[in-house]
Amino acid sequence: MSALVLDSEALSSLARSGPHERTVRAAVAAALAEASDVVVPAAVLAELYRGGGHDQMVDACLAREGGIAVAPTDRSLARRIGHLLAAAARGSEHHVDAAVVAVCAAAGGGLVLTADPGDLAELSGGSPAITVRGIARR
Repeated sequence: MSALVLDSEALSSLARSGPHERTVRAAVAAALAEASDVVVPAAVLAELYRGGGHDQMVDACLAREGGIAVAPTDRSLARRIGHLLAAAARGSEHHVDAAVVAVCAAAGGGLVLTADPGDLAELSGGSPAITVRGIARR
């Protein structure tokens, strides 16, 4: 596995000890044991930051969980996100999902852990380098 990429629900489960925390924590531990990158796109943080306690919870999680990198959105990633949205005929409301897939693709592939496996699988265009694994919604 080249990378483990977390979507909003996956990171949120770690941050607030949510119902999927064990699943996400196990995936993170396995990735780190394999020396794989564990990444969260900056767009996911934007989706989770809502001020006050929410911000503190997310920041504390990133500090506590050590080993989770934040992928910034540069021009190259933005272009990849736009192309994924166009290829899947999706609008900008799917930007964060496309960012998760784009970060995984930019890492050379890997595993995406998400609450929206259907949407992210569609955005991945069936790439054999990207595996999308769902966690059940709350």
